[in-house]
Amino acid sequence: MSRGGGFVVAQFVLMGAILLAVLVPPDWPPGGRELRWIAAALSAGAGIAICVAAGRVLGRGLTPFPQPVEGAPLAESGPYGVVRHPFYVGGLLLFVGWSLVARPVALALTVCLAILWGFKARLEERHLRRVYPTYDAYAGRVRRRFVPGVH
Repeated sequence: MSRGGGFVVAQFVLMGAILLAVLVPPDWPPGGRELRWIAAALSAGAGIAICVAAGRVLGRGLTPFPQPVEGAPLAESGPYGVVRHPFYVGGLLLFVGWSLVARPVALALTVCLAILWGFKARLEERHLRRVYPTYDAYAGRVRRRFVPGVH
């Protein structure tokens, strides 16, 4: 089974493009700037908090690859007790926040990143099922990949 290096390269290229999209016209319309900045701060702040919490639970198991780090325990607590891929959720909230202060093209690229991470999560779960015999039971308890209550 593939280690998933293509996903890693693609995600970092997209993340770089999202950050650089601030240079690509058109800009957001001038109306609602303050509201957009407030929404951006809330989204980015929530994203950072989720990523920090997920990173603490993963510890040495944190990797950009969909294949788990050898010997790392299965993360099931904290944000991993709510959704199976909270790091992706936090990253998307962070990039949505950035997009709201950057340009519309950044938001379009963030949607592309969300799609990529959806496919990457499926590959990751195949690896997790192979490595952790208890993964199916965990996935039965934590039924949502990304958003609680959304099928």
